[in-house]
Amino acid sequence: MQTLGQQARQASTILASASTLVKNNALFAIYSALESQQQDILKANQIDVQQGIAQNLDAALLDRLELTPARFEAMLAGLKDVISLTDPIGEITDLAYRPSGIQLGKMRVPLGVVGMIYESRPNVTLEAASLALKSGNAIILRGGSEALHSNQAIAQAIKEGLKTSGLSEYCVQVVNTTDRAAVGQLITLSEYVDVIVPRGGKGLIERITREATIPVIKHLDGNCHVFVEAQADFSKALPIALNAKTHRYGVCNAMETLLVDEKVAADFLPQIAALYAEKNVELRGCPVTQQILGEACIAATTEDWATEYLAPILAIKVVTGMDEAIQHINHYGSHHTDAIITENFSLARQFLARVDSSSVVVNASTRFADGFEYGLGAEIGISTDKIHARGPVGLEGLTSQKWIVLGDGQIRQ
Repeated sequence: MQTLGQQARQASTILASASTLVKNNALFAIYSALESQQQDILKANQIDVQQGIAQNLDAALLDRLELTPARFEAMLAGLKDVISLTDPIGEITDLAYRPSGIQLGKMRVPLGVVGMIYESRPNVTLEAASLALKSGNAIILRGGSEALHSNQAIAQAIKEGLKTSGLSEYCVQVVNTTDRAAVGQLITLSEYVDVIVPRGGKGLIERITREATIPVIKHLDGNCHVFVEAQADFSKALPIALNAKTHRYGVCNAMETLLVDEKVAADFLPQIAALYAEKNVELRGCPVTQQILGEACIAATTEDWATEYLAPILAIKVVTGMDEAIQHINHYGSHHTDAIITENFSLARQFLARVDSSSVVVNASTRFADGFEYGLGAEIGISTDKIHARGPVGLEGLTSQKWIVLGDGQIRQ
């Protein structure tokens, strides 16, 4: 790990000053290598999936692990999007003259070396690598043991693309060991690594947060909410509530708790429950929800309000209005993504201001909280912290700013 860190630091000093053309050429070369090696990568992924099935990995984990041809094409599309994005490096903002005659401004610069630790999703290998390269950062990637073959196959294509473009192969390094000790070493390589991005289960992220000696960009879990307010249009609320829960279960932006205003609960809940029944979603509700839905719903516990299920299970609570809904979200939520469905513009604006989450949504599914959907090309992760990056972390989230001073012989008096 020490060697990986040294190689990454050396590569980062060159990459930081690489032109947009050089970086884009490297990304195009990686695209070509991935395209030509697609079948090899998908075969490697099938090895991981079959081993995961044999090891009794849960359905959510297997879903995140699998690379279908459609998901592979989406990976390539995301890479093209990153290539098309404006390069933020070198951008100068807020340039203004001071009374002394100097010009003062800020220049956007790379963070340096990013260390990323993640589980399951092999597509993250490419997303993280492409965002790091475009933003001028070297990156060290340590995936989970369950995706080892997939990650190594993708890493080989990235390595070939870098060599073809003339950039150092050490700009992107994928750790080839599943030894847990490698994680402990990576998160303490403060001499070489500037930031750690963990992406995975709550246990992994808690460990990284606790043990890292390097700044961490993270979110612990994705306990997301949809609040159906009394003035909601059911033609919007029903498909949104269905999509937010059932589009994909094993993702951090899936809804885990549905909040419904008591004024519309008797009308709305039977309709949405029928749609969930078609998807075999287990419903766990408050006493009022149980009274309305009867046997279609079991009793929810306090633990349910704070749980990220990543499964076809949904908690439902009837609330007295928006104040109680916001109080519930801010207390039990994970500050990831929360939505309101309403036709009342004033209440929507209040919800946007008062809900303390990295993404707050009006009249749309929580599933949109994603780097690709936000036009970031991809994301290296989603941050629920309040400092530096918040929400989906794309190119700008992997940069910082430094002050620049432009003078013409001025001296301080």
